[in-house]
Amino acid sequence: MCGIDDGAERMPVHMPRHTPVLLEEVLTFLIPPRENALLIDGTVGEGGHSAAFLERYPALRVIGVDRDRHILAKAERRLSTYINEGRARLIAAHTHDFLVECTECAGADAPDLILLDLGISRFHYEESGRGFSFSKEEKLDMRLSDDDAPSACDIIARYREDELADMLFYNGGERGSRRVARFICEERRKSAITTTAHLAAVVHRALGFRSGGIDSATRTFAALRIEVNGELTRLMPLLEAAFARLKPGGRLGVITFHSAEDRIVKNVFNAIVRDTPIIKGRLPAKKPVTPSLEEIQRNPPSRSAKLRVLEKIAG
Repeated sequence: MCGIDDGAERMPVHMPRHTPVLLEEVLTFLIPPRENALLIDGTVGEGGHSAAFLERYPALRVIGVDRDRHILAKAERRLSTYINEGRARLIAAHTHDFLVECTECAGADAPDLILLDLGISRFHYEESGRGFSFSKEEKLDMRLSDDDAPSACDIIARYREDELADMLFYNGGERGSRRVARFICEERRKSAITTTAHLAAVVHRALGFRSGGIDSATRTFAALRIEVNGELTRLMPLLEAAFARLKPGGRLGVITFHSAEDRIVKNVFNAIVRDTPIIKGRLPAKKPVTPSLEEIQRNPPSRSAKLRVLEKIAG
């Protein structure tokens, strides 16, 4: 999924993404190398990218993976024709776990293409009711799957002040992290912080309503979501598992939405290209691919998106 969007400095984090970002760029760089190719859409979301691939390439097969069963139901409706044709299949799982454990995605039928879109779907902001957006009064949850991991409410209640400050700074780039952490700890001693409105109000008291051109709660909410879902800690193992599963000649495309994610992808890709002795990688584009001005105007949340592509080649 996505961390704090670099684009969030120009718009509220609750602004949803309405269309798949970098769609034409993804289709351009991830061309199926054979007629009956297999694409793993490792963060299928509502199925936008998968639908475009399946429509453009009539013989392509797609496995869509997402940890959120609720959003998979939306993808199932969107891809129903292709599912009925046997060209698409949806799996409820963490993508890393699926790639590691999937015995059918090995050998001759290993994936030719893997796409990882780390963005957050508009479903989570608008419909999930899990507290991703501070524009609504909702319970602080922010979990992307129905598991027993600590919720946002749990983290706000349990973390020490220094842990909260570090989380806000490293996950969200919040320069006022120590002040926000202090205000949170002072508030929770008086009353438990369990809703989005309550947390946003605490941040507003700490920093004022706006900071750097955006709502001052933006970075706190993004940092908290990253922490809840382990978005940065999961990323490196996910990239390594994806490259390991990829068929030689295949390509891995990753769409990121903030600098910390992009830095991890860049470093992992460069390390594979530089250090892997037998099965090597090649960068079809040396620099990240970014949206066109037309796409940014049509779909403002895309402005912070970056696509990096890695091709797997035999040594």
